[in-house]
Amino acid sequence: QVQLVESGGGLVQAGGSLRLSCAASGRSFGSYAMGWFRQAPGKERQFVATINWSSISTLYADSVKGRFTISRDNAKNTLYLQMNSLKPEDTAVYYCAVGLSTRLVRIGSEVDYWGQGTQVTVSS
Repeated sequence: QVQLVESGGGLVQAGGSLRLSCAASGRSFGSYAMGWFRQAPGKERQFVATINWSSISTLYADSVKGRFTISRDNAKNTLYLQMNSLKPEDTAVYYCAVGLSTRLVRIGSEVDYWGQGTQVTVSS
């Protein structure tokens, strides 16, 4: 059974940092695109960042560019999101995602597996 389990969320003050992790089990995702999405209360789930299987290519939403860094460790089957200079508008549930049929995963229709989400709350 495939599982994606996020961790690392929590409450942080504006300007602070958090590092999210997504541990995959049930199969290896080392050959596939992975990404992070987030969903704030009352809003649609939105793309945050994505990385290709070899870590050569990354893509970020404009709202997080320069503050967030996506990375992966294929040997550990784990995806990361380093979040710096956090803002209150970054408050959301953050979801890990895997796309089996795409080089980068940027929209929900490209996602084959979702994690259960981890809450990030940034206080002002």
